[in-house]
Order: sequence, then structure tokens, then C-alpha cells
Amino acid sequence: MKSGEQARLTVLRGLLSTFNNKAIEKRAKSGKEETLTDDEILSCLMTEAKKRKDSIALYTQGNRADLAASEKQELEIIQAYLPKQLSKEETEATVTAILAKSTSKEFGPVMKEIMKELKGKADAALVTELVKKQLGA
Repeated sequence: MKSGEQARLTVLRGLLSTFNNKAIEKRAKSGKEETLTDDEILSCLMTEAKKRKDSIALYTQGNRADLAASEKQELEIIQAYLPKQLSKEETEATVTAILAKSTSKEFGPVMKEIMKELKGKADAALVTELVKKQLGA
């Protein structure tokens, strides 16, 4: 607040609101006071980042460069709190290694195994594309 970064402040307030809503939802299900785990926080961050990416695509398609730029700025702020994403080559190497070890060659079980390892580290759409290519599906 003191630094005057209004965009960062707005995004962080929105994230806190998202975390609080998730905690309230969790409390309603369990009936007792619980805090969010690191995985749940990471999941919230990834969801918010995906929302921004989708918005950027829609605003760009609708010729609204001003709104797309605003969403890009918000996305950059959110990505600062996410783990570093693997490159396409690193993701492909990991997928190949897991497929080599895997006993199943069916898409569903393989994806579950791969996403368990790469959750938050790689884009799910890229992983899906690589798995389909390597399985020949």
C-alpha cells in the first residue's frame, strides 16, 4: 500500500478474498475451523491465473487491447507467486520418462500419474497434448 502499486494491491486483495472464500467453503463442508493447505492455495492461484489467460484471449479476440493489457499485468503479478513453469522440452522429457515407467498405456491413468508429478509445474494443456502425441491417441 505504501509503495503506491495500485494494480498489485488490487490483485493481492482479490487473491485474499479468493482464499477466504475457499476457507469458508471448506469450513462449511467439514463443520470445523480449518486452514487451507499449500496445495489448495496453489490450486486457487492456478485457477486465478487461468481466468486471466482466458480473459486475455477473449479481450484480444474482441479488439480490446486496453483490457487485455490490464489482465496481462494482473497475470504477471499472480505468476510471481506460482512455482516456475517447466519449459516445453523439460515437460516433454518428464512425460516421456513417466510413460516409460508406467505400466498402463491408457490416457486416463497415465494423465493422473503425470499430473500428480507435474501439478503446478507445467501447463495441463501442454501435458495433455504431449501425452496424446506419445500415446498416439
